[in-house]
Amino acid sequence: MEVSFTFCLGKTKTATGTELVMWWIGFLISLSLSMFLMAKAAERLPLGTVYPVWTGIGAVGAVLVGIIFFSEPASFLRILFITTLILSIIGLKIVS
Repeated sequence: MEVSFTFCLGKTKTATGTELVMWWIGFLISLSLSMFLMAKAAERLPLGTVYPVWTGIGAVGAVLVGIIFFSEPASFLRILFITTLILSIIGLKIVS
């Protein structure tokens, strides 16, 4: 859901009329479900783990959506820093 609302938000930049409204509705539904699912995860897991994983998924997902669907650059440094972020999230989970 985190990546879905990022995709919908990106699509609102070029949409008009009814299509724009539909992308905004998709954005709001995805955002609401993302928050709900994060809250459900926080019921069972430590918040110090849930929130970094949630934001990490959003950050990595947003970059990948941008590269795949919106023709954003896939430079070496972008990939390096996204990889570093993923490894940091995995590290947080391992030490939790």
